[in-house]
Amino acid sequence: MDRIPSFEKNHDLLMPGLYLSTVQRGIATFDLRFKKPNAGDYVSPKASHSIEHMLATVLRNGPYRENIVYFGPMGCRTGFYLLTAGMTCAQVLAELKRAFAEALALDRVPGAEKIECGNYLEHDLDGAKGECRAYLALLDTLTEKDVCAGAADKGIVL
Repeated sequence: MDRIPSFEKNHDLLMPGLYLSTVQRGIATFDLRFKKPNAGDYVSPKASHSIEHMLATVLRNGPYRENIVYFGPMGCRTGFYLLTAGMTCAQVLAELKRAFAEALALDRVPGAEKIECGNYLEHDLDGAKGECRAYLALLDTLTEKDVCAGAADKGIVL
């Protein structure tokens, strides 16, 4: 059985950041790495669930709503995946900065009522905001080249 691209990465070398992972059938997968893998510090399940609701809502209501395919958590709780269509690395970086800033201004987790969510008791707005604040500070240090570094070497073209 073939290994999927995310398992091809040496997780001992991965650091928090934003990386273009793959482009398949016109869909770009970005790795939003909040935490260093296997370092003992993970996004809590409640904060992760809240971040998923917050960012999915903000991104799907933002200026690139037509380009957002998916936003969701990694099972390992070290980050999230963003799938886009028709966006450059520079656009993704700028949109994520905007979206995380907007998410930090939310006073509630969108879609967190019992009739809206399959696990409505599993949310943590304050924890989510703490993780988002730290990740936004990291995003502010990155450039488009950081996000798409090595993409051309892997044959990835947006």
